[in-house]
Amino acid sequence: MSKLTTLFSDWKFWKKWNLHAKHPFSNLQDYTGKILNPTVDAEAEQAINHIHVSVPPPVFWLLGKTQSGKSAIIRTLTHATAAEVGNGFKPCTKTAMFFDYPDAETAFLRFLDTRGLSETGYDAGADMAWSEQQAHLLIVVVKAMDQQLEALLAAVKQIRKAHPNWPLIVAQTTLHEGYPTRTMEHVMPYPFANGQIGHTVPADLRCSLLKQREVFAGLNARFVPIDFTLAEDAYEPADYGIDELWNAIETALPLGLREMLDVSRINDVYSKAAHSHIVSYAILAGCAAAIPLPVASLSTVVILQGKMFHSIASVYGLPLTRQSVGEIVSAIGLGVLSGMGGRELLKLVPYYGQTLAAGMAGLYTAAVSYGLGKTLCFYFAETRQGKALSAEALNAMFKQEFMRGGELLQGAVKRKQTPAP
Repeated sequence: MSKLTTLFSDWKFWKKWNLHAKHPFSNLQDYTGKILNPTVDAEAEQAINHIHVSVPPPVFWLLGKTQSGKSAIIRTLTHATAAEVGNGFKPCTKTAMFFDYPDAETAFLRFLDTRGLSETGYDAGADMAWSEQQAHLLIVVVKAMDQQLEALLAAVKQIRKAHPNWPLIVAQTTLHEGYPTRTMEHVMPYPFANGQIGHTVPADLRCSLLKQREVFAGLNARFVPIDFTLAEDAYEPADYGIDELWNAIETALPLGLREMLDVSRINDVYSKAAHSHIVSYAILAGCAAAIPLPVASLSTVVILQGKMFHSIASVYGLPLTRQSVGEIVSAIGLGVLSGMGGRELLKLVPYYGQTLAAGMAGLYTAAVSYGLGKTLCFYFAETRQGKALSAEALNAMFKQEFMRGGELLQGAVKRKQTPAP
């Protein structure tokens, strides 16, 4: 496609999209008012519900016995606390529960915990029926020294027969229970990379891991030994094997989830707590712009951005005022927020040139929303220390985080536009 044709195609898209947006706000006061009072009307509620139904979050199905290490996997992958994980489960079938992250309203990742394995004659059919309409990753969780695997193996075979193409990871947990002494530390460097069991692994542990692999032979599983512990367990690192587990997950579901969940680069504790909410609302806002919903419009995006602002303010324990919103929006510009003046920013989005017009709207909106959320965190962090902020500083922060958002969310927005069959 020639450059002229590309420009014409882009122009037609933006003209159509802006008309479709119904001009939900016309000036700074109008936009600020909608952010301060993000009333969800019937049309917006219908649009948001449509997003949840048509493109639900990917599901990690954790299949394993009680106390096998499933909650530790959720806690380590999401950085949630043990209490948050323990209190966050909701029943979905007679024998299974789910955990939405970061919460039920904005979840971009869901964990299914099957607990029926402890029951005699457990049948995985009900759990399969619940989860088979969603994106799938089956993680079988088994303690490294456990050799009583008959019920677990039967359930895995039942699932594998119905879904031979589902990715399957076998997480072999609590490795320290196979160490010769309680004081032994983890073997470093990690000796299980790429499915190997290094010669430095203690003999009993090595023997048990190999026997488990024989049990699951022929099921096309990827084995990942891990040991996720609490601080009081005194093992270092507490997330032993996390890189190998993420490698397996990203190979099976290349959505960029690890980057989205990573808070290691964030120093401020409040910003760290707000991060998952910013990611989730940014993805939803991108969906509202990308998916051809009958009632979706930019007004739905603004409502989602308003809910995100209120969520961030709640994390910081600070009031959301007309002045704070007004200063941020003035620094960024209404044109950027509506998509009508921010086309130069599009050039900063990774893979811009490879993205179709519809995808452009979704990724652009997601990146803008991410940038807005991060800029509000910056605003709160600086002003609570009594620092004055210039429009230039806010604009620079927004552009930096806009670029980061475009890079971070491209996989999630792309998936939202092409839901799994």
